[in-house]
Amino acid sequence: MQVIADQVYIEDQYPGVVLGAISLGHGLIQIDAPPSPEDGRSWRAALLGLNSGVERFLVNLDSHPDRTLGVRAMDCTVIAHEKTAQAFRNRPNTFKSQPEETGADWEAVIGLGTIRWSPPEITFTERMEIQWGSMPVIIEHHPGPASGAVWVIVPESGVVFIGDLALKGQPPFVASANLVEWIDSLEKLIGSEYRNSLIVSSRGGLIGLKDIESQLVLIKEIHQKVEAIGKTPEGMNEIEAIIPGLVARLNAPADRLKQYTQRLRYGLRQYYLRRYHPASNIDSEEE
Repeated sequence: MQVIADQVYIEDQYPGVVLGAISLGHGLIQIDAPPSPEDGRSWRAALLGLNSGVERFLVNLDSHPDRTLGVRAMDCTVIAHEKTAQAFRNRPNTFKSQPEETGADWEAVIGLGTIRWSPPEITFTERMEIQWGSMPVIIEHHPGPASGAVWVIVPESGVVFIGDLALKGQPPFVASANLVEWIDSLEKLIGSEYRNSLIVSSRGGLIGLKDIESQLVLIKEIHQKVEAIGKTPEGMNEIEAIIPGLVARLNAPADRLKQYTQRLRYGLRQYYLRRYHPASNIDSEEE
């Protein structure tokens, strides 16, 4: 566990997403959960060593399985955006582990079996503030990677948890994305309000302005290419053709090339079908 500011911690040692914790006088605010129940138990044990009150909240930054599969093992009250709650209402009650090849990290976790989802018990639409001591914690809606994507902001510590808005060294998840909203949220993050903040990405930990600007360029490029492809009759074939160039820009390690290529393939196909062929039989749990 890494201390990044007073009472604010991150953990990047579990498969899935970078986790967060904010230790306050009244209790502990956790950000996301590891997908493996075993890792969840290990993370819970680590959190017991923090000097916080007895109450526990867990914030899901969106509905992606990498951050929501293990929530039940954390055994605490869950907060998320209303559209994330809608995503859970569109899912079966239980998750059954099977190869999906979406390029997500949970697919490499062994022994997940059948897991019961833990939908959020507290939801909001635009902004929520938690007052559990002298340091308020703000949860704000910033869609893009998902319609229910949120940031967790700790103003006094200058920390912002941004979820999958900007990823470091890996391709974005675009299957449930709105690319125009994604661009808007990235431009807001680059603005002066957050210029001196510590930015925590769920896929890379602490990131800098250059990482965010690179993500903005990439999302704009994907948006432009897909919009152009959407006007042609051979859309799916052309989607496939742009993937190698996008992957090459990431300088990904060799052992991740297959996963990252599949992530883009699955995501771009889902995005293209949802945008240009909405009658297609595709998953769109947050729409």
